[in-house]
Parts: sequence; C-alpha cells; structure tokens
Amino acid sequence: MSTYKVNEIQVSYREKLSTIKSDSITNSQAVAQLLYKNWDKKTIGMHETFKVLLLNNANKVKGIYPLSQGGITGTLVDLRILFAIVLKTLSVGMILVHCHPSGQLKPSEADRKLTQKIQRAGELFDVRVLDHIILAPDGGYYSFSDNGDL
Repeated sequence: MSTYKVNEIQVSYREKLSTIKSDSITNSQAVAQLLYKNWDKKTIGMHETFKVLLLNNANKVKGIYPLSQGGITGTLVDLRILFAIVLKTLSVGMILVHCHPSGQLKPSEADRKLTQKIQRAGELFDVRVLDHIILAPDGGYYSFSDNGDL
C-alpha cells in the first residue's frame, strides 16, 4: 500500500495599514489622484500597466495590486489571477485601472470588452466593479463610470 502526498494549500492576507482607518472612496477624481500618486512616474509613459484597487464593503481601500505590465500599446489581464487576488483579500469591490502611455484617454474596444468580462465574472462572486480608470502620464484620467460605460 503506497501513501500519496499532496501539497497543503494555505491562504493568508495581512494588512500593513489598517483599512478601517482609511477614507472611503467616493468619486473618480479621488481615485485617480490616489492611483496617480502611487504610480511609478518613470514608467507610466513607457508601457501599459494594469492594476486593481481592492475595496471593502464600506468602499475603503484595502490595497492596490499590480496585475500586469505590457508593452507600449497593451497588456494582458488574466482573470484567474485577478480573481485569485480579489478572493484572497476578501474584497467586495474593485476599481480597475490601467495607463495609456500615449496620453490618449479614450478607451479602446478591447478596454470596453475586458471591463464587461470582468464585471460579468464579478457578479458570480458578488464582487462589484465600481469603475475602470484610464490614467495618462500627465495625471489626466478617464472614468468608465462617470461616462456611462459601466
């Protein structure tokens, strides 16, 4: 009789900064400013980067997770990794964000389709996509929510 060994899976999440003490997110301008302040200004104009802002039920920021980094005109987003992070952190809301190195704030058709796909997947887990922000290297932004695209 042989014994089978398997890996043990451990899931953990630890806050360095208290979410309870942070401010609630209330509008796209505050989100864009927070994201821009936490973005590497040396690379925002070089390549697309996709991040997710994770929120609790009171819309307080749990953290920002850098999901992918791509080329000049695009980056790949793996939904399995995105939702692994969302579920691991027990987040109930998220704000998607990526930069356009060109400074063009108009969302592409691929941006729109990805947002819809993530939104549909979020519904399965009762996780809300509150917005998708496109950031420009100068700090300008486009909000899907403000423009009726969400």
